[in-house]
Amino acid sequence: MTGKRRNKSDVDASGAQAHVPVMLDEVLAALAPKDGGIYIDGTFGAGGYSRAILAAADCTVWAIDRDPDAIAGAQALAQDFPGRLHAVQGRFGDMRELLSKRGLSHADGIAFDFGVSSMQIDQPERGFSFRFDGPLDMRMGRDGPTAADLVNEMEESDLADLIFRYGEERRARQIARAIVAARRTAPITRTLALAEIVRRASGPRAHDGIDPATRTFQALRIAVNDELGEIRRGLVSAEALLQAAGRLAVVSFHSLEDREVKRFLRERAGRTPQGSRHLPEAPAPTHAPSFRTLSPELVKPGKAETDRNPRARSARLRAAERTAAPAWGESGAAAEED
Repeated sequence: MTGKRRNKSDVDASGAQAHVPVMLDEVLAALAPKDGGIYIDGTFGAGGYSRAILAAADCTVWAIDRDPDAIAGAQALAQDFPGRLHAVQGRFGDMRELLSKRGLSHADGIAFDFGVSSMQIDQPERGFSFRFDGPLDMRMGRDGPTAADLVNEMEESDLADLIFRYGEERRARQIARAIVAARRTAPITRTLALAEIVRRASGPRAHDGIDPATRTFQALRIAVNDELGEIRRGLVSAEALLQAAGRLAVVSFHSLEDREVKRFLRERAGRTPQGSRHLPEAPAPTHAPSFRTLSPELVKPGKAETDRNPRARSARLRAAERTAAPAWGESGAAAEED
């Protein structure tokens, strides 16, 4: 899951353009890189966070990404920081195992930037965007079912549930019905073909200006890449890898992502929901808090950044510091399905 949305470029020492990811200053402030530290960029993407961390302190960064193209970029960036940047191809949800195989058992800071990257969106052949015509793929890696497999093979009711749950799309049933009707004529294999089917089924464009196909494409992408499950696994892995006083910085871009992060950190910080006269009180935590949330709990990008990069408008940063308490592992409620 590579998540580097950006729209601003600088020039690095080699003369190549280096992107600046969303909320870079805020992420660096949360991580507070130090000389001799070990940091993990769990969603390397185009490398903006890794580059900034390495420039901020004489430290080491382990970069993880499931996308082979991103790993190739990491290997190029490593030449600017000899011996300090190490690239690992794989899912960040598996990072504890990936790094353990390489002799790494702890870290001083971990950064995540969830969702699809601008680099992936801007490549028509990856099939993430309906701004271009491309194959209906949407895989962040190069394995597993594609979005075309889902829209052409799922039962109508299951497809509707997927679009509603992961896209928060109120018209999910009529969209699923239209997809199933269209695929009876011919398989749906292109991004623009699917977008047009969804638009016709959805009716006029909403007053908020969002394209009617947006939520359906989001739902399919999340399902294809198991993004929410990956987030849960990644947070649990981060908890296990961070040593006491280590920092976690997480940037998310839509409510489903942020909800997972918010729930995990509040639970791990021992902040269980209070009961009310309508709902029973939640059981008291059985573990000592493994995180202390940093203040403010939620940080949004400033106006200057959103003016410069409209894609940053939906970004949300949550950060926390690891306590000395043992990791909860998979035992917490945050690892469970809603």
